[in-house]
Amino acid sequence: MGKRILLAATIIGLAGCGPTDGLQSASAPVSERSDHFADNGFGNAVAVVQHPAGEYHDGITYVSYQGPLEDPYVASYNHRTGEWKGPFKAGVSAMGKDPSRKIDNHGKPTMIIDNAGYIHVFFGGHGGTAEAHGPNPLGNHHYGENRHVVSKRPYDISEWERLDNILPFGTYNQVVKMDNGDIYLFYRHGAHRSDWVYHKSTDNGRTFAAPVSFLKHKRRTDLQAVDSWYPFVTKGHGDQIIVSFDYHLCWDNDGAPDARGHTANRQDVYYMVFDTKDDSWRNVKGERLPMPLSREVADTKALVARSDKLWTFNGTAALDPKGRPHIGITMGQDIGGQTGGPKQMRHYRWTGSEWVSGGSTKLPIANGDLEVPSADNVRFLLEWREPGGDGVVGWWQSSDGGVSFAKAEELLRRPKAGFAISAFIRNAHPDARILVAEIPRGSTSRRMYLLGDNGPIQRVAVD
Repeated sequence: MGKRILLAATIIGLAGCGPTDGLQSASAPVSERSDHFADNGFGNAVAVVQHPAGEYHDGITYVSYQGPLEDPYVASYNHRTGEWKGPFKAGVSAMGKDPSRKIDNHGKPTMIIDNAGYIHVFFGGHGGTAEAHGPNPLGNHHYGENRHVVSKRPYDISEWERLDNILPFGTYNQVVKMDNGDIYLFYRHGAHRSDWVYHKSTDNGRTFAAPVSFLKHKRRTDLQAVDSWYPFVTKGHGDQIIVSFDYHLCWDNDGAPDARGHTANRQDVYYMVFDTKDDSWRNVKGERLPMPLSREVADTKALVARSDKLWTFNGTAALDPKGRPHIGITMGQDIGGQTGGPKQMRHYRWTGSEWVSGGSTKLPIANGDLEVPSADNVRFLLEWREPGGDGVVGWWQSSDGGVSFAKAEELLRRPKAGFAISAFIRNAHPDARILVAEIPRGSTSRRMYLLGDNGPIQRVAVD
């Protein structure tokens, strides 16, 4: 890029030196417009599982992502004026500071805006450590510390303060705000062998109730392994929160049948609903589920589909206008043990009497999120890599309820690169639906894109 730099990069340099509004300077000599808004994304800067990564409110989209040293960064875009602010460093992660460790990536930020306008970011955890945090009553330890920061002023991303009101053991933060303003924070309470829990806040995230387990980790008696889980939690209709999830067979290091020890073996697809009005959990048929849910009950009452010999990864869920759930889940063969092989997106939907899967074979090896504007209209926004090596982000569309899918609009393409993609931004503006991090070969730095129906939102680059 020579002497040309993104204004975003200039703001990054200022972020640790005090407040700055980050506005594009009218007096700056404009040389070009860039289609990425920052170039300091780091590692797997965003992911589907840590969500939402951003929120749209009153004409402005606010976004968060993992930046240098695994710290959380926040930027905003004003749709009316075309102005960007930030990115600003919102907090300091306990991870990412030890050069002897690989990039952890489990502490990517999750964002929500409370009813008073304060912006909350949860980040930095991968189970905590026994030395720093003591015993974990609901699981085991690994690294990092789950942290919570809030903006010092409503809708202002320039300054942040830390709130010590959540436990340090969490990882994979997912946050849901209900129509009445109640905030539910979901996460895994530790490393792999831990319960999944939620905390509830009724005062705009200033305090949280004690954790409540909803997915149970448990040692198996038939195998040298432990039951574990990976859910995707999001708001349903009214007072409901919907959850799609898969099962993690967490082998002992010496217990796996092929002597590989612990692997990323995830299997099958499940679904359930949390009614926040009476704190009850039910399956898709409305049958009440005992909490925390065990594998045995999940297999009997909450199963969507078996993956058989395929491994699963990163599911999402959405409701159609009739309240019937649709699920997107990636499935692929195990060829590597740790992440498995390439995983094709699969689609499942509830007809009112059974789970069915239709045109999944037409979907690519991909990752992303889905929406269901009508019972017949199912749309995936995915990232995938074409046979020639180009990385692509775009829509895949079904007009028959998921019986068949076809590629639709392309939003972004880069040669010889891959992408990391977020779940949909909360209350997303059509021009800013999702965050994407470009993954070039041989570098840990990432260009960050804010994508919508017209492609990436541009930002001024200056000399």
